[in-house]
Amino acid sequence: MCGYVRRHVGPRTLKEFLSLLGMTGYYEDIQDDEPELKHFYPAFGGNANRRIEGLLIQQDGELKLVDATWWYDCQEVNGELEVGPRTTFNARNLASTYWKDAIHRRRGIVIATGIGEGKTIDGKDKHYLVTAERLMFLGAVYREFSGEHYSCAIITRDTHPRFEPYHDKAFPLFLPPNLDFLKLWLSDASDDHPQIVQLLANTRIFSDLSITPVKTFKGGVATGSTEYLKAD
Repeated sequence: MCGYVRRHVGPRTLKEFLSLLGMTGYYEDIQDDEPELKHFYPAFGGNANRRIEGLLIQQDGELKLVDATWWYDCQEVNGELEVGPRTTFNARNLASTYWKDAIHRRRGIVIATGIGEGKTIDGKDKHYLVTAERLMFLGAVYREFSGEHYSCAIITRDTHPRFEPYHDKAFPLFLPPNLDFLKLWLSDASDDHPQIVQLLANTRIFSDLSITPVKTFKGGVATGSTEYLKAD
């Protein structure tokens, strides 16, 4: 499962990436590329203001960035989102009717530089901050409500065998850092497209990862030595 995302990147870097995808109009007035550290958490406790900022989606053929409550099960009440009771910050069983329409029609990308994972070892909860030197792209699904409200979930798949020492129940869906594939993922191509089927069926690590045991994800204070996983 993936329950924490961080983004530590400068606006110029984001602008350059979006430009490669064909997007304009974002980060146009930047003065420098000073990285801004952002922390994103799921909407536990019914807090609909816990959003993933800058979720990348495509609607009516147009790429756009939206802020989406990190909890797919939401409903709109009196013009505001309310978080539902079903735990849906991750989307795992994509074959279920609950997720089928989303994975078919409403795929998105979470741009990140780190995620948080955890595992219970010898009765103690361990937390691991997973980072990469280049941008991470996480597969997501989303819902749209009126009034420009959105909710989302990060897709998880079967665990990666080399990642099991840090989390052995699921693994986030990393997308390949390939512009053609990212455009395909965001497009209206069906989820039965061969490249999408291949990705969903095969968990992969696309960038070298640094994995550090930490006290808290936000603080990032190491409690042990950093270990490294090479890309597949």
